[in-house]
Amino acid sequence: MIIEGLRGKLTANRDLSGLTWLRVGGPADYLFQPADIADLQLFLRQLPADVEIFPMGVGSNLIVRDGGLRAVVIRLGRGFNGIEIEGDQITAGAAALDAHVAKRAADAGLDLSFLRTIPGSIGGAVRMNAGCYGSYIADVFVSAQIVTRTGELLEITARDLQFQYRQTAFPAGAVLVSATLRGTEADPQNLHDRMAEQLKKRDESQPTKERSAGSTFRNPAGFSSTGRADDVQDLKAWKVIDDAGMRGARVGGAQMSEQHSNFMINAGGASAADLESLGEKVRKKVYANSGITLEWEIMRVGEPLSD
Repeated sequence: MIIEGLRGKLTANRDLSGLTWLRVGGPADYLFQPADIADLQLFLRQLPADVEIFPMGVGSNLIVRDGGLRAVVIRLGRGFNGIEIEGDQITAGAAALDAHVAKRAADAGLDLSFLRTIPGSIGGAVRMNAGCYGSYIADVFVSAQIVTRTGELLEITARDLQFQYRQTAFPAGAVLVSATLRGTEADPQNLHDRMAEQLKKRDESQPTKERSAGSTFRNPAGFSSTGRADDVQDLKAWKVIDDAGMRGARVGGAQMSEQHSNFMINAGGASAADLESLGEKVRKKVYANSGITLEWEIMRVGEPLSD
């Protein structure tokens, strides 16, 4: 593939396993790492219309199947991780880590503390309406910039995205390049203290030192844990998985964590097929036990290995 005038890096047949937190997956036809927005626009304008694209963040909520992706993976990097603050609004590049945005906002006395423990980057957080402790991107979202499949730079609003629990109506074929969020004013030290406590609780309850992709399934209740003592657990994914006897279940090198049963981990040598098979096994067991159909929160893309 030849695209004239690119300043970013275009790599053919790029293995993706090293770019995902679960460390699995086959190659993409191409990986493009644009230098900046203008470089991304140029690339998409020249890319043949029949070539699929797949925007990829830091790979924190993703299984790439073992056969890889028949697409151009677009991965935003250094030119897309800036964070700017003006008044009560924080504009972050899509590649800015959620945790960094939370900390920079706290330094400025703005509360986006719920982002501190969410793995991944702002681009992915907006696309999936990420949230925890009872707060969601939808609650703080102002606007976002996208580059369309034809290379246009547009601004979109909450009305365009139609936020729901763990999903949005994100425009097909578009790449999110930045988002503007609104934080509420709060004391910086109080915010940092709160985030430190949140991190402590997360590390005590989740396998943060393992190769995982965060929560495997959406909560059947349709909302995130609030973190409060009065939080109801009956329709939480971890609870229905426990009730089905699947805490610690394994397929090959894939395992449902003993520490938190809604976290799937690569316990060593897992393939994408192992991980996906384990997830489907859990879904079947939960349905048989409770009649609840768990929905994947981890995005699964690509093709299995051909026989």
